[in-house]
Amino acid sequence: MMVARRITVTGRVQGVGFRYFVLRRARGLNINGWVRNRRDASVEIWAEGSIIDVEELESLLRKGPPGARVSAVRSEIHTATGKHRGFDIVF
Repeated sequence: MMVARRITVTGRVQGVGFRYFVLRRARGLNINGWVRNRRDASVEIWAEGSIIDVEELESLLRKGPPGARVSAVRSEIHTATGKHRGFDIVF
């Protein structure tokens, strides 16, 4: 079953390689979607994939890469659109 989640991560998550961490992990889990920095210093992720893979990614986001300090992870459940192929950093 395919699921989609919009995930927002707050804390010290910009300037520490967080987007590239997400990119590598999402591609490794065969998740489609994107990651981007937001103006409020958070990182936003759109992730579509199997429920097991998306939950695994969300779990990895709670720690992040070395140098990150995650204070909160907010996740909203959405219907998968199927329009994303691969996983990218967007600006």
